[in-house]
Amino acid sequence: MISIYKTLDETGTLQAIDTIESGCWINIVAPSDEDLLLISKKTGVSLDYLKAALDEEETSRIDIEDNNLLVIVDIPFTEMEDNSLTYDSYPLSIIHTDSTIITVCLKNSKILTDFIDGKVKSFFSFKRSRFILQILYRIASYYLLYLRQIDKKSVMIEQKLHKSMKNKELIQLLSLEKSLVYFSTSLKANEITLEKMLKLELLQKYPEDQDILEDVIIENKQAIEMANIYSNILSGTMDAFASVISNNLNIVMKLLASVTIVMAIPNIVFSSFGMNVNGIPFSNNPMGFWLAYGIAALACVLPIIILRKKGLF
Repeated sequence: MISIYKTLDETGTLQAIDTIESGCWINIVAPSDEDLLLISKKTGVSLDYLKAALDEEETSRIDIEDNNLLVIVDIPFTEMEDNSLTYDSYPLSIIHTDSTIITVCLKNSKILTDFIDGKVKSFFSFKRSRFILQILYRIASYYLLYLRQIDKKSVMIEQKLHKSMKNKELIQLLSLEKSLVYFSTSLKANEITLEKMLKLELLQKYPEDQDILEDVIIENKQAIEMANIYSNILSGTMDAFASVISNNLNIVMKLLASVTIVMAIPNIVFSSFGMNVNGIPFSNNPMGFWLAYGIAALACVLPIIILRKKGLF
């Protein structure tokens, strides 16, 4: 899907247009080969640049060719999987040309949607270098947002684990830990790219742009630290609650064993009175049935007292 936008006046009003013009923003999401070929012919950008972000394993990097700047960064995504919200990252390519900005991604991202919906202040499609920095800042902000969500979800799952003996909660924590690993890896790759961008003259034309890039680097480093802290906490929590679940199971098994011992005593008594031989006690007594039950009940009292004193009942 190809969408073309342009800021038409100094008020920052972004409008969709039908043709590629100078100062426009071309947003490409999950494109076909025909879409990429069309954009390549219209803008002069090589197909290798346009296809770079379509590989999920593409790492964050910077490349310059024919006055076209390619910036690939990993951006965070949320997805629904098995009725649970999962987190992952995908590459986004930003291509800076002499007249346009092109973004390419496999999936539609909230980061770019915020620009389309006017949620980003002081955004102008024709300020191409500033636009790149604003995207990078938005990416770092969403990483921090999703990391806080992961932390809150882990706390909620921990509360359920206190009384749980199932694997469901542990699997959910494992999914969150895997998301943190993805985020940490992507953020570290982005950090290297951002450090390289500090050396680009294109992004240092204006002092404000350099300040924004430095803010992006600070936000990215903060996100890396948060991801590492949450990952360590979550790893320790999973180990602790795995032991808790095992301990809960042991308590239940201990109780069942105690109940089995107590219930075995009446079975012995009733088996003795049920033997088909002469001379069974109380066989001629009208209250013999209840006397046998009384003996069985009294025989259960002593083991119950002993088990309770030992904390086994």
